Amino acid sequence: MTLALLGALLIGLSLGLLGSGGSILTVPVLVYLLGEHPKQAIAESLLIVGGIALLGAIPYALRGLVSWRNVLFFGLPGMAGTYLGAWLSQFVSGQVQLLTFALVMILAAYFMARPTPLRPTAHKRQAWKIVLEGTAVGALTGFVGVGGGFLIVPALVLLGGLPMHLAVGTSLLIIALKSFAGFYKYLHLLPALGLSVNFANAGLFVLVGTLGSLLGGRVAVRLPHEALKRGFALFLVVMGVYIVAQNL
Repeated sequence: MTLALLGALLIGLSLGLLGSGGSILTVPVLVYLLGEHPKQAIAESLLIVGGIALLGAIPYALRGLVSWRNVLFFGLPGMAGTYLGAWLSQFVSGQVQLLTFALVMILAAYFMARPTPLRPTAHKRQAWKIVLEGTAVGALTGFVGVGGGFLIVPALVLLGGLPMHLAVGTSLLIIALKSFAGFYKYLHLLPALGLSVNFANAGLFVLVGTLGSLLGGRVAVRLPHEALKRGFALFLVVMGVYIVAQNL
């Protein structure tokens, strides 16, 4: 359990240091350190990620750093997509979900390692395109149990035309909404598999992860951001390869 709590702290630190990526560590920590079934781990990951993201979004919302237009056009369809992704998960094995998750980790590593700074577009993205993108990212969230911040933030900046600080606050709220929608669906799927959510573990992870996020936010201003991103990207690749090796 000590290793699991250290993992929860690492999840929070990553979120505080990088603004995304921490949630992608949750499933491996629950599966490989706590020995949970992949489907149970994915369900609990959605609850944990949603809790940490919601607590992190509150300060941004109070400072007016949330784009409610993008929450409406990206977040609400994302909730529907997450519910759909969770529903689709019942037709595949936990191994298939973990292999898909490993591919998502490698994709996240690519986004993390990109040196090019994000620049917002000069025009407003059409609403239907934002809706489509939100639904697609949401479906991925529900299927593999990640918050999707590494996909949402670039989408909001490059496609939604938001400045970076506004995109981060908006992303956190969207992650929370999507994660809770997917978790709600898993609550109805797990009993049929003889599984249930360990709310005590999830609550502890939210608490430790939130503390880690606050600590990471303080440390982030003193460390080279690009070097952190590349180091974390390398870690994601190693973890992704390990998960593939374990499940093939």
